[in-house]
Amino acid sequence: MNKQLIISKTEEFVKQTLKNAEGGHDWFHILRVWNNAKLIAENEKVDIFIVELGALLHDIADSKFHSGDETLGPKVAREFLKKIAVSEEIILHIENIITNISYKGGNFKQTFTSPELAVIQDADRLDAIGAIGIARCFNYGGFKNRPLYNPQIQPKLNKTKEEYKNSEAPTINHFYEKLLLLKDKMNTASGKKIAEERHQYMEAFLQQFYSEWNGLK
Repeated sequence: MNKQLIISKTEEFVKQTLKNAEGGHDWFHILRVWNNAKLIAENEKVDIFIVELGALLHDIADSKFHSGDETLGPKVAREFLKKIAVSEEIILHIENIITNISYKGGNFKQTFTSPELAVIQDADRLDAIGAIGIARCFNYGGFKNRPLYNPQIQPKLNKTKEEYKNSEAPTINHFYEKLLLLKDKMNTASGKKIAEERHQYMEAFLQQFYSEWNGLK
């Protein structure tokens, strides 16, 4: 099995599949997660081949854009990996990574764990916070035609998976319902260190946002 060739074929497959994807979940999101995963993996005992494959395929068919179908991503990944002759053991691992990586309101209980999933999950969550995370958050809010902010609609913590998935709350609420919670959910030492700085950036952004909203600056 030529691992580098498989990675290259996977990269091209993902680029082609996501060429028309929403801006926060497009190829460039995958590329950032892939790069973050490789960086974090340098300090972890993991199978780097699985880390790279999992990072590349983790959002191949995000349920948010496929009528909530959480089975599609693993299915698409399986069909592709079988076509390029990846072993069944690795395919199962990638399927489990895709199934268990998402936040899903924070109340989702993972049914699978592995060092590789931990690395990819941290890499994915890092892309949801900091400057990029803020940009992605408002991009998706605009995509869903949600208001920026409404002081009368308070964030709701501890949402069920269904409430989280069907939420139409203002974009600012998402900071409290997910983004500001991710720092304390990181798995690796490297992920935690990077997340701390990005978390502080979001806190500063929110302070500035409210000041401007209230006409104080």
